[in-house]
Amino acid sequence: MESSLELSNSMSSVSSMLNRSRTYKVLVLGDSGVGKTCLTHRLCAGEFPSRVEATIGVDFREKVLDVDGEKIKLQLWDTAGQERFRKSMVQHYYRNVHAVLFIYDVTRPTSFSGLTAWVEECRQNSLGQGIPRFLVGNKSDLRDPRRTDGQVSQELAMSFAKGNGMMFFETSAKNPPNKCVTVRQGDGEAPHQQNKLEDIVVALGAKLKRQKKVSGANAPAYGGSFNVNRKMAEKEQRFCC
Repeated sequence: MESSLELSNSMSSVSSMLNRSRTYKVLVLGDSGVGKTCLTHRLCAGEFPSRVEATIGVDFREKVLDVDGEKIKLQLWDTAGQERFRKSMVQHYYRNVHAVLFIYDVTRPTSFSGLTAWVEECRQNSLGQGIPRFLVGNKSDLRDPRRTDGQVSQELAMSFAKGNGMMFFETSAKNPPNKCVTVRQGDGEAPHQQNKLEDIVVALGAKLKRQKKVSGANAPAYGGSFNVNRKMAEKEQRFCC
């Protein structure tokens, strides 16, 4: 009887281990207002929020993926863009990171130039080139193909991504394309890239699985999202685009 019970318990433990998802911590970095919260919300909930509050501290969301028959769990840490909200959290959210998404607004060149500081902050917190990095241009639905100024060209973004060992994507959290498309906007111009949000998730999942860097087996599984240090400052309301 005892041996049968022990065998049953052992089989249950093995089954539990097999069903347990590998958990990966993914930082989402970028200046305030580039759409990080809307992007993570769309990735995890499948919808675009009509209105959000400016992130104070960290918003946390999860997404479970099936990569080649294996379940993996992404913990997306949507970090505040304003430095005054990040100071007390920086050491905490740079700990045990498996991948980083760098987000900028394609219609705001200053948000793109600000990525240099985010890359440097990662370096200062010991996130080396071995950590998978992804560059995502958001709000592509707001691009004006008739304009050449006041927007971040894809050629410039691709050059930055290549120089920093990143995979490059351009999409819209609000109106993402139904499929990955490449269109030419005029004679002699480089092709224009548009990616589905799923393209980003699939690439992220595949890269992480290859890395085989798994977070602690007892990592907590939180549902939905939470805010850290919300009482640090007065809530700021804004419409997200």
